Amino acid sequence: MRLLFLLPVALAGCDMGHLGNPVLLPVSALITAVGNAGYDARRQKLSDHVSAHHPDILRDIRAGTGPALTTALDLAGIAPATRPDLLALLKKDFSLFQADTPKSRENLVVTLMVHGV
Repeated sequence: MRLLFLLPVALAGCDMGHLGNPVLLPVSALITAVGNAGYDARRQKLSDHVSAHHPDILRDIRAGTGPALTTALDLAGIAPATRPDLLALLKKDFSLFQADTPKSRENLVVTLMVHGV
C-alpha cells in the first residue's frame, strides 16, 4: 500500500519534456508532414534529373561547372556560397558516383541532398 503512495512521488521526478506539449502534437504532426512532403518532392525531382543526366553531371563535376551540375545543385537547394567546397568534395569522392548504376546515382542524390537546404 505504501508503494502505491510512493509511486506518484517517484514519477513526479521523471522528465516528460521530450514529449512536448500534448495540445500542440497535432500541429507538430501537420508541420512535419508538410515539411516531409516538400523534401520528398525536391528529392524526387533531383533523383529524376540525376537519372536522366548522370553522364552529363559527371562530366560537369570533372570540368568544375556545367549546366547539368548547376541544375542538380539548384534542385538540391545548395547555396551558391557553398558550391565550391561541395564541388571539391564531389571530385574527391568521384569514384562513388562514377559507375552508371542505381547505387552510384543514389550516392550522388544523397550527397547533394545532405548539403542542400
